[in-house]
Amino acid sequence: MAKEKKKRPLALWIFVGLILGILAGAALMKTPEIAVNYIKPFGTLFLNLVKFIVVPIVLFSIMSGVITMKDMRKVGSIGMKTICYYMCTTAVAVLIGLAMANLCKGFFNELTTSGLEYEASAAPSFIETIVNIFPSNAVAPMVNANMLQVIVIALFFGFGTIAVGEKGKAFSDFVESANAVSMYIMDAIIKLSPIGVFCLITPVVAENGPAVLGDLLTVLVVAYIAYILHMVIVYSATVRAFAGLNPIKFFKGMLPAIMMAFSSASSVGALPLNLECVEKLGAKKDVASFVLPLGATINMDGTAIYQGVCSIFIATCFGIDLTLGQQLSIILTATLASIGTAGVPGAGMIMLAMVLQSVGLPVEGIALVAGIDRIFDMGRTTVNITGDAACTLCVSKMEEKREAKA
Repeated sequence: MAKEKKKRPLALWIFVGLILGILAGAALMKTPEIAVNYIKPFGTLFLNLVKFIVVPIVLFSIMSGVITMKDMRKVGSIGMKTICYYMCTTAVAVLIGLAMANLCKGFFNELTTSGLEYEASAAPSFIETIVNIFPSNAVAPMVNANMLQVIVIALFFGFGTIAVGEKGKAFSDFVESANAVSMYIMDAIIKLSPIGVFCLITPVVAENGPAVLGDLLTVLVVAYIAYILHMVIVYSATVRAFAGLNPIKFFKGMLPAIMMAFSSASSVGALPLNLECVEKLGAKKDVASFVLPLGATINMDGTAIYQGVCSIFIATCFGIDLTLGQQLSIILTATLASIGTAGVPGAGMIMLAMVLQSVGLPVEGIALVAGIDRIFDMGRTTVNITGDAACTLCVSKMEEKREAKA
C-alpha cells in the first residue's frame, strides 16, 4: 500500500501567502491602484468572514467554558491573573519602547512641525469606561462586535446556567451544540488564510512601500526592534517561567496567528487562529476562551511600545527633551490607558493623545506618524496577540497547578 502523502502545515501555506503578497505588492508599487481595486476587496472579504465568526465563537465558547467550570470563583481567579499579567507586561512594553527611543533618538530625522493639525478623539472617563462595560441590551454588542460587552453577556448567561442547576440543562446543551457548529465554521474559514493573507498584505506593500523609505524609516525600525525585543525577552521568560514551555516551541506554534495578525493588523481578526494555536500548545479550552477575547480588547503591549517610541520622536521634532519624571508619567499613563480605552474604536490613537497630553507634548504631533500608522499597526498587533497567547498559556498552567493542590 502506497504511503499517504504528508499534509503540509497551514503555517507554511500562510507564510507562502505572506511572501507572495510582499513580492506582488513590491511589483505593483508603481501602480498601487491595481492592488487596491482588484486584490484588496478579496482580503476585506476574508477579514469580514473572520470577523463574522468571532462574536459567535467568543459568546458560545465563554459560556461553554463557564458552564464547564461550574465554579464562579474559578472565573474570578482566572480574571485576576489575566488582568495582572496584562498590566505588568504593558508597563514593561512602554519601558522598552522608551529605552530604545532614547538610545536611538540621535538618528531620528527631525521633521518640520509647522502647520500640523490633528484633532484627537476624546478619551472616555474612568466612570464612562465602567458603565460602558455593561450592555443596555443583548443585541447591540454583537452587532457592533464590542468584545468586552459580549464577554459580560456570556459570563452572565454562563453564571445563570450554573445557578439554575438542572433547569439549565437544555440551554447548556444548546450552548455546547452552538459552540461546536461555530468552531467548525471557524476551521473552514481558517483554511482560506493563505489566500486572505496574500490579499491583505499586497495592497499594504504596494501603497506604503516607497513611503517607509523616507524620513520615518528610522523611527519605524526602532519601533520594530522594540517589538521584537519585547516578544523575545518578555514572552519567552513568562512562558518558560509560568507555563514551563520552551520559547522556541511557543513561537513556532504561534506562527499562523502571528502571520495573520501582521497581515490584517486586527487582533479580533486573528482571534480564531490564536484560539487554535494556544490549544495546540496545551492551553485549556475553558481558559483560552476567556483570556484571549479579553486580551484582544484590553491587552496593548505593542501599542504601548509604539507610544513610547512615538512620544520621544514627537518630542525630538518639537525640540523638547523629556525628563525622567515625564517618561515615568508616560509609563503610568500608557499602562492605565490600555484598560481605560478598552473596546473604544481607534484606541491606539486615543491612547497616544492621552500619553502626549500627560507630559505636555502637542497632540498635533500625531500627524507626524499618522501617515504610516498602518505599518506601525501591523507590528503592534502582532505583539498584542502574541502577548494574549503567552498570558493564556501561563494562566492555564497556573490554574492546573492550583487545581492539583486543591
